[in-house]
Amino acid sequence: MTDHKTDPMADPGADPAEPPEIHFEEQEIDLSDLRWDDSLVFVIFWVLAFVVFLQFFTRYVLNDSLGWTEEIARFLLIGVTFTGAVMAVRKQSHIAVEFLYRWTPRTGRIVAQAIIDLITVGFFGLLTWLTVQLAGRTRQMMVSIDVPKSYVYWFVAVCFAVMTLYALINAVRHLRTGSSKLIDPHLHAEGVPRMD
Repeated sequence: MTDHKTDPMADPGADPAEPPEIHFEEQEIDLSDLRWDDSLVFVIFWVLAFVVFLQFFTRYVLNDSLGWTEEIARFLLIGVTFTGAVMAVRKQSHIAVEFLYRWTPRTGRIVAQAIIDLITVGFFGLLTWLTVQLAGRTRQMMVSIDVPKSYVYWFVAVCFAVMTLYALINAVRHLRTGSSKLIDPHLHAEGVPRMD
C-alpha cells in the first residue's frame, strides 16, 4: 500500500484503486525555418508514399503487382534524398563532428570553419560537375516506363548545384558575420535539446 504523504505522484483526492493520471507536455512544432523551396521535398515524399502504397495494395491485396511501382519508388527515393540534402545544406544541419571544437580557441574555430566552408563548396561543385558529365553520357531508358534515365541524373545535378550555391552563401555569411554554429555554438544552441 502506498502512503500519500511519501508518494509524490499520488493525488490525495484520487481513488487508490485507479492508476494515477499521467500528463505529458506537448511541445509546439516550429515550422518557421521552412521556405518555399523546401516544399519540393514534401511533394516528392508524398508521391513516393502513394507509389509505395499502390505497390503494396496491388501486390498483397489484388495479388497482381504493378511492375513500374518498384522502379519509380526507387527513383523517387533518390529525389527525396537529394532534395532533403539541399534543405540540410541551407539550414546547415548536416551531421558534423563537433567534439574537438569545444577545446579549440575561437581563432582556431574561425580558421577551421573557413577550411570546412572551402572544402564543402569545392566538394558540392565537384559533384555537380561529375553528375552533369554522367547525365550527359547516359543514354539508357528506364526499364518499366519509356523515360530516359538521364532525367534522374539531371535532377541530382541540379540538386548538387543548389547545394553548391547554398554552401557558398553560408561561407560568405560566416566570413561576413564571423560567427557560425561551429564558431559560436552557444549562440546557436536555442531549441537544441540538452543531452545531459
